[in-house]
Amino acid sequence: MRTNMKAAAKRMKQRSAGKPDIELGKRIRLRRVEMKISQAELGEKLGVSFQQVQKYEKGVNRVGAARLQQIASALDVPVTFFYDGDNKAREVESLLFLDSAFSLRLLRAYSKIKDQTVQRQLVSLMESIAANES
Repeated sequence: MRTNMKAAAKRMKQRSAGKPDIELGKRIRLRRVEMKISQAELGEKLGVSFQQVQKYEKGVNRVGAARLQQIASALDVPVTFFYDGDNKAREVESLLFLDSAFSLRLLRAYSKIKDQTVQRQLVSLMESIAANES
């Protein structure tokens, strides 16, 4: 009985999504948001539930080759859009950040600061903190 559980756990670990799946999911979400399509609308085009689209976007479930082709077609991009190197991944993260409510709040507060010296100091401070986080 124990060996069956170990084998099942090993299979689940092999099937579980990893970093590439998460990056792919971010790119799917980015394109969907760019096109102003809801998860439900994309799911309908793919013949899956919005929950399944959500799992793809979060990298919880892996996206197979055939499904990726369907997604690319539904989002009107070539499949290569989803595999455009690490620079694209950083760009995706930046764009997803800009799509968040917190980032809008941050940008609004920053835009209210009229003193350019203070603006530059804030940017320097944030860059310094970000460098230490990396």
